[in-house]
Amino acid sequence: MNAAVVERTVERRLTPGPCPVIQSERLTLRPHRLADADAIASSLADFKVSRMLACVPQPYDRQDALDWLIRQTSGLLPDWNLAITTGDDVHIGVVGMELQRDGWHLGYWLNRYYWDRGYMTEATGAVLERFFRRMPEVTVYSGAFADNLASLNIQRKLGFRIVDAGEVFSLARNRMAPHIDTELSPENFRRP
Repeated sequence: MNAAVVERTVERRLTPGPCPVIQSERLTLRPHRLADADAIASSLADFKVSRMLACVPQPYDRQDALDWLIRQTSGLLPDWNLAITTGDDVHIGVVGMELQRDGWHLGYWLNRYYWDRGYMTEATGAVLERFFRRMPEVTVYSGAFADNLASLNIQRKLGFRIVDAGEVFSLARNRMAPHIDTELSPENFRRP
């Protein structure tokens, strides 16, 4: 095998490939577009949403959304940050698989007006199923602030297990907050 073929083979094992379009029962998960900026800004300007995320400042505006979208749509990142959309392409949230220093991390958020409908369990389950097909030997890490019981319940349903607890700084809260760390191996994944 020549060096170029070996390098491409190793690279494929380290990344899941381009961000896919995934169709679930009620949702379409797709790569982001710059046109999603207004919907993202509207959702993340809501403190009830942003307070559950570590890296989202308050206030959050359209320029913050555009700055994030430019990185996501550049094609330079190995990450998957998929827009969660309803059948009529209304952007209602995000599910992301991000490569961080210690491995692949699942993150997500949903516009508050779509909570309690099972959308996030459906979306995260669909993304993890596709991710594990492409990366069958990778452990996925996640977690949630300790007061985010809905998120921890989603992770439990999917098969994540608690591995640690500590504190993480929340930009929206502007303080440290108790955080639960979780992980999921492919063999423990439970499709909802």
